[in-house]
Amino acid sequence: MNPMLLSIENVSKGFSSSGRRIAALDNVSLTIAAGETLGLVGASGSGKSTLSRILLRLLSSDAGSIRFEGEDWLALYGASLRRKRARMQMVFQDPLAAFNPLATVGTVLDDPLRIHGVVPRERRAGEIAMLLERVGLSADFAGRPVRALSGGQRQRVAIARAIATRPSLLVLDEAVSALDVTVRGKILELLVGLQKEQGIACLFISHDLAVVRAVSHRIAVMDGGRIVETGPAAAVVAKPKSAAGRALVEAVPRLVTDPS
Repeated sequence: MNPMLLSIENVSKGFSSSGRRIAALDNVSLTIAAGETLGLVGASGSGKSTLSRILLRLLSSDAGSIRFEGEDWLALYGASLRRKRARMQMVFQDPLAAFNPLATVGTVLDDPLRIHGVVPRERRAGEIAMLLERVGLSADFAGRPVRALSGGQRQRVAIARAIATRPSLLVLDEAVSALDVTVRGKILELLVGLQKEQGIACLFISHDLAVVRAVSHRIAVMDGGRIVETGPAAAVVAKPKSAAGRALVEAVPRLVTDPS
């Protein structure tokens, strides 16, 4: 059994709206082992993105604890947090919004290598070429402006940037939902291949159960800010125990073969 990489325990978060306190997260607990993909699914507003933002330290939690690679993740600040961020990277739904659209691909990939001191300056060009090759792009993409790339190409660059710091965990928040079906399949194949090659763990967040089933070892279902079901991916899809899980399964499109 792989060692525990991430442990989230009883994390809660509330927001004020029109004088009322709304619980976005209610005692959420999750674990991810090294090299494992945990799929986190739920309808819009279930709390998935709030959890990802807390995990990335973009939001603070009201209560609970998070341990990452054996350290108290929420206790890190300043230089200690910056160093540790290299080990946990994010892939967003819209990579163009996460990039400087005027930058070249080479600049986008050079930044994490430089900021985190991954390789010496004289080796960065070679490292960038290798990162592009790993995500199925040729080295000449380094000179292209980000705004000139297709959606699928930009997402490949986003993944290349995420793995540039050699992380142990990728957090993917609706990372393929904006892509068409063909490109989506290629990106999912890329992610599975990278995980097998590098042993990276993934938290794959989506509202699409079919996509999550394709890449996940286990699935956790969120509803109303709570984890209502967790289990092996095949078991959750085949026989969900929660009402939210059943609703997600029923929402997966099925091919109609009988025209009558």
